[in-house]
Amino acid sequence: MRKMLIVDDEKNIRLGLKMMIEREFPDFYDIRMAVHGQDALAQYESERADIVITDIRMPVMDGLELIRRLMNEMEKGQEPPIFIILSGYDDFAYARAAIEYQVKNYLLKPIRREELFEALRKSETTLQAQAELAERVAVSDTFREQLQINRLKEWFGQDGSVALEKASEFAESVGFDTFTRPFTVAVLNDKSESSGSMSKEQFKQMAENLLKPMKGVLDASFLDNGNRLVLIGSPSSQFVELYKQICSNELVHVGISAEGEKAADLFRCYRQASEALQYSFLYSNCRLLQHEDIAGEARAYPAAPIEEVRKLGNMLGTDREREMLELLKQIFHIEELPLVDIQYLKLAGKMINEQVLDEIFRIYGEGSIEVLKLYRKVGSMDNFRTFHDYYRSLELLLSSVNDYVRGIRSAYSEHSEINAAIAYIEEFYYKPLNMAVVSNHVGLNYSYFSEAFKAHTGESFVLFLKKVRIRKGKELLLEDNRKTQDIGSAVGFENSKQFSRVFKELEGVSPQEYKIKLRMDAQQSLGEGTE
Repeated sequence: MRKMLIVDDEKNIRLGLKMMIEREFPDFYDIRMAVHGQDALAQYESERADIVITDIRMPVMDGLELIRRLMNEMEKGQEPPIFIILSGYDDFAYARAAIEYQVKNYLLKPIRREELFEALRKSETTLQAQAELAERVAVSDTFREQLQINRLKEWFGQDGSVALEKASEFAESVGFDTFTRPFTVAVLNDKSESSGSMSKEQFKQMAENLLKPMKGVLDASFLDNGNRLVLIGSPSSQFVELYKQICSNELVHVGISAEGEKAADLFRCYRQASEALQYSFLYSNCRLLQHEDIAGEARAYPAAPIEEVRKLGNMLGTDREREMLELLKQIFHIEELPLVDIQYLKLAGKMINEQVLDEIFRIYGEGSIEVLKLYRKVGSMDNFRTFHDYYRSLELLLSSVNDYVRGIRSAYSEHSEINAAIAYIEEFYYKPLNMAVVSNHVGLNYSYFSEAFKAHTGESFVLFLKKVRIRKGKELLLEDNRKTQDIGSAVGFENSKQFSRVFKELEGVSPQEYKIKLRMDAQQSLGEGTE
């Protein structure tokens, strides 16, 4: 529904116009009325109108002053309403003034219905054309913005030397000439893990909304190939203020570059901000770093800790846990941590994950669910808010795995518990046994027991128990007076169907077929004995 504002100091004219319009265009216009220009201006400021029909001569504020004020107060890019001027004076001066404000509809009183309706139809045509143009502009702007973002992501994702060589080419494609100078780049990472946390797009929208009222310019904002939020604008203080606004969320880390002027600086600034963001990972109490905070420090990149990682793997499963954790400190150079190159730390973590933890689980099988969860999380430092969180989790995992391996090795070397478990199964096979019941009986951890039992018997617990029960069942089948369904329950199966299924699975024939075979073999033996 179009919104219309009728402005005239004569009540009868206001009401007459309203009635004529509503009769000719039912349910098409939402019409409000004002008694003079000042009243109309106040109403327009509270709610815009698509069409303003106004008299020229009115007390307090006349129609031309109203039009001038409304035109001057239009926001940038905002379309003014359609103006239709009413006047009882055939005066060229008024018409000329109206033309200056791009007023195309000038009606003389008394108003002729046909002229009014024709003016409204022309106004509707103009409004529709404006809406179509605005939609095309919006689509075009969105396309240009997305193209700019794609080019920036492509540029920032390239190798440094190649990207700098093509700086001028990329600068033109991203519209660098429209960027504010000097500019800074901020890179933000939200590491929220809770299910109710914002998506990356929602986080981006929140940051953009918080920046709007701040004193600064935001030239570009997008999620890079690492799904981190990149902000380009000036000055850097607005990004610091943004961090303060969201610092209640302790999972957000921010890196801010130095200032840049040239297109090549844009790429360098992105790398500076990314580097600052990475090093914020090393500090438990510092989640915002500017490039100048780390630029003066010489970063050490030690040689790959090949021997140290090998020794660490050898120590797992022994009583040298304290020495193992001390070696871990040496591998990561914990004492001089802020001065260690973060790429080295990631390399060391990757080596421990692949050459120690992966190998342990390959040899000894999977541990408890809690250990497995921690094992998967420790697989990447990116899963943690800070290096401190990662390191403590790695320590805990190594200690847990150390106990796990030590327990399995102990179970391998000491078979008394497994022998006791086998004896228990042989005696109580007819009861509802499972691995938890038997492992508790002999006092072994469930996971240790599973691996040790298989290593000792060469079979899984489930298969071993099935074989014991079927062996006992075969003995009972020798008794002619025992029914098959009774035998199944007597040896621990829930029902005769399960007994028959497992029997056939292990023996190749059903219990009944096996019983018939026993009789035939017995008769044949008897016949041979009488000859």
